[in-house]
Amino acid sequence: MFEFPEGAPCWVDAMFRDVEGAKTFYGDVLGWTFGESSSEYGNYTQAYSDGKAVAAVVPPMPGVDAPSQWCLYLASADASATAGKVTANGGEVLMGPMQVGSFGTMLIAKEPSGAVFGVWQPGEHKGFEKMGEAGSYAWAEVFTREPAKPDAFLTKVFPYSAERMDDPDAADMDFMVFSAGDPGRPVLGRMKMDDDFPSEVPPYIQVYFGVPDCDEAVSKTQKHGGKLHFGPMDSPFGRFAAVSDPQGAAFAVIDLSTTVGEMPSFG
Repeated sequence: MFEFPEGAPCWVDAMFRDVEGAKTFYGDVLGWTFGESSSEYGNYTQAYSDGKAVAAVVPPMPGVDAPSQWCLYLASADASATAGKVTANGGEVLMGPMQVGSFGTMLIAKEPSGAVFGVWQPGEHKGFEKMGEAGSYAWAEVFTREPAKPDAFLTKVFPYSAERMDDPDAADMDFMVFSAGDPGRPVLGRMKMDDDFPSEVPPYIQVYFGVPDCDEAVSKTQKHGGKLHFGPMDSPFGRFAAVSDPQGAAFAVIDLSTTVGEMPSFG
């Protein structure tokens, strides 16, 4: 069982109109299996990798017409207190805090530049049972055109330390890493969106899932009708690509075992 310090990513889920289609897609691309849906909680269905909980899928609530997208949840010891910090620092609470039976307490919020995220105060459900490996959550980044807003917000809502990437080979890249815990470990990135991003794409949080072979995962994504948006590309962190599933939910796949180049410095 993982220990999640305040502000560390601890869970992901996504809403799909076609849940069975999502199961087929992620079962093939990420190797997931799925548990029984919980009718008491809107047919919320957990996904597993090697028998360990890694994510969940759920159909939309009646009357809700929202696009499919992955939601990253950050750990909190007190969701109500975190909600107060969200609003006090220019963010917006969109839902909650709401107790989910004995499993925990959740809220959905938006940081000041517009990226949506979740907060999870654990009860019986602690969060990821597997992470940082193939078939599970690996990393996440806030993509925004106004980096100063999430930079200030996140470090006030969560006890993060922040370091900017200092890479002479990527001088035009504005990339920040937030660390949590004691000693601090990197838990979240922030990337400034450049002109390569279409103007209609809003700020968002990109979730990375580990795969044993990035190119194979991209091929499977496209075979099922998903789209490739960027990559595959080698990096010191792994070979990765940005994709979306057939229902439009964007995410990234990364082969953490295939690294190229030296790690950049941060300061």
